[in-house]
Formats: sequence, C-alpha cells, structure tokens
Amino acid sequence: MFSKFISIGDKIELQAVSHEYEEKQETVSKVYHSAVNEIRSEDTIEIRMPMEKTKLILLPIDSEYDMVFYGSSGLFQCLGRIIDRYKSNNTYLLLVEMISNLRKYQRREFYRLKCALEMHTRNLEESEVQNIESRMPYSLANDLPLKESVIVDISGGGLRFLSSQRFEQDSLLYCSYHLMNGGEHKKYEVICKVISAMELENRPGTYEHRVRFYDIDPMAREEIIKYIFEEERKSRQKKRFGTESGR
Repeated sequence: MFSKFISIGDKIELQAVSHEYEEKQETVSKVYHSAVNEIRSEDTIEIRMPMEKTKLILLPIDSEYDMVFYGSSGLFQCLGRIIDRYKSNNTYLLLVEMISNLRKYQRREFYRLKCALEMHTRNLEESEVQNIESRMPYSLANDLPLKESVIVDISGGGLRFLSSQRFEQDSLLYCSYHLMNGGEHKKYEVICKVISAMELENRPGTYEHRVRFYDIDPMAREEIIKYIFEEERKSRQKKRFGTESGR
C-alpha cells in the first residue's frame, strides 16, 4: 500500500508529536525537511537526516513525528517513529517505522513564498461563473482582454497580487502565470476567488488582492506546492553558500 503512493526521492515534512525533542529554544511545532531514501517494507522506510544550513538535525531514536509526503499523486500523511540512525555511503540516514495508516492529506494552511511573478488576470464572464458554480463542464474564452498584474506571494491555497485595476471582493477571476516545472516554464491557468482588495497607502492607484484558488485541479495544486518547496530549498542553499563564502 505504502509503495503505491510514495517513491524514492519524495520530499517529506516532519513535525514532532511529543515533547521529547526540544533543542535550545526550539518548540515541538518546528517543521523539518527530508526525503525518502529507500522503502524497506510497507511499514519501514529510510529517510535522509534533516539539515539546517550545514548542521545535521539528530532526531532522537524512539521520537515520533507527524510526516507529510509530497507524493506524485498528492500529499499523504502518517505518523512515524525513528528506530535507528546511521551513515551509509557518506549519507546520514534515519530508519522510520510507520505507526499509523497512510492517508490522503488536505493541507489547511500553506506556506507562502514571496516572489515577483508576472500574471495576466480578468474577471470571469457571467456565463463562465454560472457554469463553474453549477459544476457544469466549461471552457474559458481566450479572446478577452487581460490585465497585467504581479504576484507578490503564492501558496498552495492561493496568492497575493498587485494590479492597477481593483477586482471586487468575492468575484471570480481567471489568472494565468508561469512557474518552473521539471526544468521548463509551465503555464498555469487557474480560477481564483477574491478574498480582499485594498488600495496601497504608499502607492495610490495600485491595489493589493488576496485570492484563493477556486475549483483548481489537484495536480496543479501539488505542482505549485512542489515549486514553492523547491524555491525555498534554493533560497536556503544561497543563504548557506553566502554565509560560507563570507567567512
């Protein structure tokens, strides 16, 4: 069952579920990042030891963690217990026993990545809105004028963008932008619902919008989350290398 959904190399988030692991002032809510190194059996996997900058995080044996896997078909969650840690082929590893069933995970909160991405936006036509809200099959008109805007942060749940046009709260928008996916720029066309819209005090005529994804394809959401995860990893590496070169 486990190997049907999780593969070697899949990213993992780990969050402690007990008070046994607290280092200095860190709290148990801290999230660590790892990846699947090997699937030993349907209830035992080998994962890479988490790192922060250049420091290995020595998660204690017998400690338990809430684990979220970034599988190719979505997010999955289960509880795991660290049963061993060791070094193999110059890689520090943890052996983890699954202590709960793997289940599909619907993330309630998403990490927001700050960015500056070009986007094109428009209000949906009334007929488009009616079809979407009635769950009818629909296609979007591709010959309507689009407004240029800039995404300033993005998450798996939605995004925040700036535009010279104000879009009304609760309205549905067509949003089109590109993200790096598999080494190539991939176009994403998503429907978003406006949560808030306000004019910036220091930039009259510029409006900040917060929107959530509406009727988004689950695979598109997972690709967005993976993009954010990868960009955050790159950012951590740049900071690490910058610190090392400045020594």
